[in-house]
Amino acid sequence: MISWMQKHNKYLVWTIWIATIAFIGAGFVGWGSYDFGSKAGNVAKVGNIEIKQSRLNMVYSNLYNRYNEMFQGQFDEKKAKEMGLIQQAFAQVATQAKLLNYAADMGVIVSDDELAKALESIKGFQKDGKFDRSVYNMYLKTQRLKAKEFEETLREELTITKLLGLLEVPALPLEEEAVGAAMSTADKIKYRVLSPDDVNLTVDDAKLKAFWKAHKEQFKTPKTYTVEIIWTPSAQTEVSDEEIKAFYDTNSFNYTDATGKQLSLDQAREKVIQDLKLKKTKKTAQKAYIAFKKGKRESSETKTLPLGDNTLSKELWDEIQQKESGEILKPKVVKDRYATVKIVTITQPKVMNFEQAKPMVTTLYEAQAQKEALLSLAETTLGQIEDLNATESDFMNLDNFDNLETLNSQESLQFLQKLFTSSKEKGIISVSNKVVVYAIIAQKHLPLDKEQTALIKKTVNTIKQRVFESNLIKRLDAKYPTEVYMGGLTN
Repeated sequence: MISWMQKHNKYLVWTIWIATIAFIGAGFVGWGSYDFGSKAGNVAKVGNIEIKQSRLNMVYSNLYNRYNEMFQGQFDEKKAKEMGLIQQAFAQVATQAKLLNYAADMGVIVSDDELAKALESIKGFQKDGKFDRSVYNMYLKTQRLKAKEFEETLREELTITKLLGLLEVPALPLEEEAVGAAMSTADKIKYRVLSPDDVNLTVDDAKLKAFWKAHKEQFKTPKTYTVEIIWTPSAQTEVSDEEIKAFYDTNSFNYTDATGKQLSLDQAREKVIQDLKLKKTKKTAQKAYIAFKKGKRESSETKTLPLGDNTLSKELWDEIQQKESGEILKPKVVKDRYATVKIVTITQPKVMNFEQAKPMVTTLYEAQAQKEALLSLAETTLGQIEDLNATESDFMNLDNFDNLETLNSQESLQFLQKLFTSSKEKGIISVSNKVVVYAIIAQKHLPLDKEQTALIKKTVNTIKQRVFESNLIKRLDAKYPTEVYMGGLTN
């Protein structure tokens, strides 16, 4: 019985995943777009629908923004190409086109009234809880979009939503019972938590040298650049209150808080002044660059820096990596000043000798040896767990549990998530730098409350919808062939 129930705990993977799904609509932006070749303004045809270059640009830009937020502003075109962002964008647009073809065949349409109501319900276009056309027009202007283009995109999204809504199949009692059984399962276990303190580890130079020889390609000196730099500071550049206000009025959309709300001039004043000073200093920096390039100006300083050193900006380092020795880069902003950089020499990484690498070797060796020793001890403990004087827990599941001994709340929850997605009656589960050796000694079903029952129904509906949509797209792939007018859009 325990074996059967533990095997079916895998349904909790779906439950945990589905319960945390959220869809966030992001606005389109002007930067991060992609320049495509096209055929009469179109990049492909899916069924009877031509995919416009502008449509693909918007989706690409939207995806670019999302990744840039995930990477905390460190996303760039190089990473976008490595991740196949254009292929992702095209796949998304092509899938939408297939659904729109099917919607047209099925007679699914969105009326002008439905479109207007949906547009008015978008909170980003509301002021004091009501749709404000001036806010909407400002959005279109800043994003360089036409109202017809944006509203057509919205109509297509509403059409797809309506189509999929018509195809929904509600949960059946047997399906709810299967998922509910997984959610209500509670385990009682016998366990022992092992930590690095439970193993003895001896480290000597002989072991370290052997480890270094086997992995020495991992231990290299950093790539370094010797550069000459001309700094052009902006701090002393004078700006008037009138200039500050005019600059803010022109660029106010650039000054927002973490939630995207526009900051007032008083709130953004310090950043506005810094940006204005940099703008006014740009010509001075360009003149210094020209003089430096002609040999009429000496550098401010010469430095040898490891790749990525924070003396320079990420933007500068990205460009430096594409250049050769002797090249001079145009001025770039570094904090509140400009840097004009000349690459003098480039020193490639080389393998460190043992003494140079020893601190890093020691850290890596100790971590690996300790992990191996801990797992070895865990294997021995697992073979004896049922006979050991180990700790016994109460019945527990993801909603009801006490912390395991020597584990905090987060570690205990992490252990349970892995336990309830495993089909093993006993085993070893890693948690942080510890391992838990366990054996399930009893299982039972706990009663579900109304809230949990509602979650089960929602979970089943979502699972069925995902499976149905996936299979639907496979059918539509065959029904509506895709003709691509240019290369690079598909893998």
